Amino acid sequence: MNKILIIDDDRELCALIKRSVQSEHIEADFCNTGREGLQKLKEQEYQLVVLDVMMPGMDGFETLEEIRKENSLPILMFTSKNDSASKVRGLRAGADDYLTKPFDMDELIARIASLIRRYTRFNQQIGAVQKLDFDGLQIDLENRSVTTENGAFELPPKEFDLLLYCAKHQGKILTKQQIYEEVWGEEYFYDDSNIMAIISRLRKKLEVNPSNPKYIQTIKGIGYRFNKEV
Repeated sequence: MNKILIIDDDRELCALIKRSVQSEHIEADFCNTGREGLQKLKEQEYQLVVLDVMMPGMDGFETLEEIRKENSLPILMFTSKNDSASKVRGLRAGADDYLTKPFDMDELIARIASLIRRYTRFNQQIGAVQKLDFDGLQIDLENRSVTTENGAFELPPKEFDLLLYCAKHQGKILTKQQIYEEVWGEEYFYDDSNIMAIISRLRKKLEVNPSNPKYIQTIKGIGYRFNKEV
């Protein structure tokens, strides 16, 4: 059974989320500080973390950065309503999705299920192909990792899924709508902040010169294309 970790200083909300996901056959633990959350991640295996931005002491951003040093599991962040700066900062730091408070519990459960499903999706469909090789970049489908001149490392789920989707369609121009609906599994609402944040993170990790990308190229006004020459 899948198991998630909720890190939020609102104890009542944590308990409510735990009861709600259990009805969908997802187990949950919760804690109320970032440091407690980091300790639990060392002690147990989880398929996803739900993380609040606003917490006393170590806030959600600091907790997110620490998690990403050791773990690539999906992370869903809670942000305040209309706080676009927090959304962008979280996505750039490694969050896979966000939800603003107050939120609809059914939407939260749907997003959790979607992230968990996508985290394991490509591993279930790899077939005979285990690795994709390009000039200076290798994508390992089984381990959900990449190898560049800087060595081998894992990518967070959304980063890996977006990279793999583009790579599998090498040379084809993909619209932002196509990318969003494939990687997020949701209807596209013309909000490109998620895609742009993840593309930016990928370029910083994969590219020698992120401002002149070799792999995922921007097609102005349309979307992106994985370079057919690599």
